[in-house]
Amino acid sequence: MNCRSEVLEVSVEGRQVDEAMLAVLHTILLQRSTGKFHYKKEGTYSIGTVGTQDVDCDFIDFTFVRVSSDELDRVIRKAVAEFKDALGNSGSDGMGQISLEFYQKKKSRWPFSDECIPWEVWSIKVNVVNLANEQERQICREKVGEKLGEKVINIVEVINRHDYLPKMPTQSEVDNVFDTSLKDVQPYLYKITYQITDSLGTSVSTTMRRLIKDTLAL
Repeated sequence: MNCRSEVLEVSVEGRQVDEAMLAVLHTILLQRSTGKFHYKKEGTYSIGTVGTQDVDCDFIDFTFVRVSSDELDRVIRKAVAEFKDALGNSGSDGMGQISLEFYQKKKSRWPFSDECIPWEVWSIKVNVVNLANEQERQICREKVGEKLGEKVINIVEVINRHDYLPKMPTQSEVDNVFDTSLKDVQPYLYKITYQITDSLGTSVSTTMRRLIKDTLAL
């Protein structure tokens, strides 16, 4: 199986890190979640509905849609908060990467543990910019909102391609494909990881600074 890999890049002000990452991760998980499976007998099941909820950002001119699951939201917020704290404590000029990996389990014979096989990985490269004044912050607020809108469209376009998805499992195998631990939604198995680095490059932050300067010049 070939693992599909997608890379997104964003440049944000420090106070925008949480909302930008939540917007991207929630957008992806909204597309990679189903309602809960209700099995009647082996091979026969119904799928519950997935509720949605609009979220208005405080520091970005942007509204995103997430799965209406407080449990899932708490998990994602915890991962994003850890990433933001690591960025702030790194001393690496605010550059890092957070990744959302979808995988399926392959049962192994005892005494070996199950094998986790990734089938799709989203990597979001983040660069934190330092702004000089409130005027620049207001411009950044607008520009980041525009860029996030473009990212969301890109995510939906990629996910709507007819690429690999794990086949719908039987009742005995559902835990090999989906996270069934949540009571109100069933995302594909996933994990969120991050790394802090000083080698992501400066192209994104340079572009953001140029956008701000060009807007100030108008």
